Amino acid sequence: QGILREGLEDVKQFFKANGSCRLPLSPSLLVKGIVPRDCSYFNSNAVPLKLSFQNVDPLGENIRVIFKCGDDLRQDMLTLQMIRIMNKIWVQEGLDMRMVIFRCFSTGRGRGMVEMIPNAETLRKIQVEHGVTGSFKDRPLADWLQKHNPEEDEYEKAVENFIYSCAGCCVATYVLGICDRHNDNIMLKTTGHMFHIDFGRFLGHAQMFGNIKRDRAPFVFTSDMAYVINGGDKPSSRFHDFVDLCCQAYNLIRKHTHLFLNLLGLVRAGRGPHTQGFPLPPPALTPCLPSQMLSCGIPELSDLEDLKYVYDALRPQDSDADATTYFTRLIESSLGSVATKLNFFIHNLAQMKFTGSDVRPTLSFAPRTHTIKTSGRIRDVFLCRHERVFNPSKGYTYVVKVQRESPGEVAFVQRTFEEFQELHNKLRLLFPSSLLPSFPSRFVIGRSRGEAVAERRKEELNGYIWHLIHAAPEVAECDLIYTFFHPLPRDEKAAGTNSTPKAADATWARPLGKVGGEVKLSISYKNNKLFIMVMHIRGLPPLQDGNDPDPYVKTYLLPDPQKTTKRKTKVARKTCNPTYNEMLVYDGIPRGDLQQRELRLSVLSEEGFWENILLGEVGIRLRDLDLAQEKMGWFALGSRGHGTL
Repeated sequence: QGILREGLEDVKQFFKANGSCRLPLSPSLLVKGIVPRDCSYFNSNAVPLKLSFQNVDPLGENIRVIFKCGDDLRQDMLTLQMIRIMNKIWVQEGLDMRMVIFRCFSTGRGRGMVEMIPNAETLRKIQVEHGVTGSFKDRPLADWLQKHNPEEDEYEKAVENFIYSCAGCCVATYVLGICDRHNDNIMLKTTGHMFHIDFGRFLGHAQMFGNIKRDRAPFVFTSDMAYVINGGDKPSSRFHDFVDLCCQAYNLIRKHTHLFLNLLGLVRAGRGPHTQGFPLPPPALTPCLPSQMLSCGIPELSDLEDLKYVYDALRPQDSDADATTYFTRLIESSLGSVATKLNFFIHNLAQMKFTGSDVRPTLSFAPRTHTIKTSGRIRDVFLCRHERVFNPSKGYTYVVKVQRESPGEVAFVQRTFEEFQELHNKLRLLFPSSLLPSFPSRFVIGRSRGEAVAERRKEELNGYIWHLIHAAPEVAECDLIYTFFHPLPRDEKAAGTNSTPKAADATWARPLGKVGGEVKLSISYKNNKLFIMVMHIRGLPPLQDGNDPDPYVKTYLLPDPQKTTKRKTKVARKTCNPTYNEMLVYDGIPRGDLQQRELRLSVLSEEGFWENILLGEVGIRLRDLDLAQEKMGWFALGSRGHGTL
């Protein structure tokens, strides 16, 4: 901190002597001074500086940048340029992935400037609001977005931005082999846009722990990201949209494999693109690469093996359908990786040593801190009732009446049991247990559920908050308690409303019989081969015991008296909205024969030692489809009831 202050004095003297200057980050940024109180440093290895400059424009905000010394920012510049080209390809194809691409400029050997994106936070800071183990929990990202987007339409827009930008990040980081991914170099804007920073390792050059790669998953896609997309802990149809976006974006980049190999080959060798045996890329897609990139000696882009990484990642020899199946498996592999969360957790522990003792805990669901001075002294609190809620997830919320000393000032706030528990956990970080009342147990013994548990907790929580505001003054008057009982935007919106679920609108035509959901298929015919891509299923009914099924798809090409045309997908586990993206192929089917055939598709739940349960089925007469071109769409699944097959 002392070294930083000394350096800032030198910068102040520079501006006194010169008046103003243009920042190297962009010639359009004209500044006239430094703002020392807004300057600080980050706790990463290179200890980069966070600098705030005074804008020459009196109506403009301060210009904030990061200055790094010790990192070769030419590699960051190259990576951002590649991502910028990917984004241009997507936009030209009508696909806006909502990418956040910031400026970065190398000003000398091992030093340079990076643009700071406003209203953004690292995943680590978001996750540790739920404790040091927050990286293992599913709700932190969703709760943080909900906190900054309290209105329903705002939150839905933020989730939409998250789905698109997360898909773009997954594709870009995989294709470029960006490594050293942890929760301090992935950021999230309050608007829902996710983006990556710090590209010190790419093209698959992962950090190693002995003989073990630190980056074990194909890319970073964790359960807390899936929670935002699904709107809960169970797969939903929005996850289908996410997978489709990823695969579409991936296939669009694959069409330009030679472009990326050309550009990276130019950087590697400093020679013309024909030395690599590839055609010249179209000028419309190639913004000028900085001249210092040519033959610049970036160690991670030094031989043909580095270019081969990108070639292998793009798989130009695959068809779009094969690539779609391949990338879907990558998504499943990344989502199922425990190593990524463990890596995040280890990073949380490593960063704890840098955390100052003056850092005060805050509540993850409260957008700002409130105090006794700003809110007014609380005279009494009383937990009135509990209410059933269905959004963002099913459960119970508790309505608390808050009375302040100001005459007639009464407010009602709604808090969940988990939010009460978070308050207690944060209070324990500040005060010894002897000053705090005991908190009700969260565990439920036996089969008690629902209303009875909520009623019991209501009485226990009432006693807890009464003792809390009658505790010692340093506890009862602390900022955490006054923030907890201060109305949030959701409380004001909920006043006078009834939390009842709305009937979902049907999104498919109802066939005869009971509807059992929908299946998304892509059907095509070429060279006497019938291709059935089973993509997604949505809206499957739960089993009779209330549990989610383990669904898989089975197809026959009727008539088939010998049962020789059976094809099956893999089994998805415990979901009513599975994703497959698996290709089922029927070979040797003449076009004339195709007109007489019917595709019979059944969705069943695997039941282990018991009979598999039929969830729904559909018959598709192939003569009704124009198979001269690919047919893609949702097909309703009719059900005869829960029979067995």
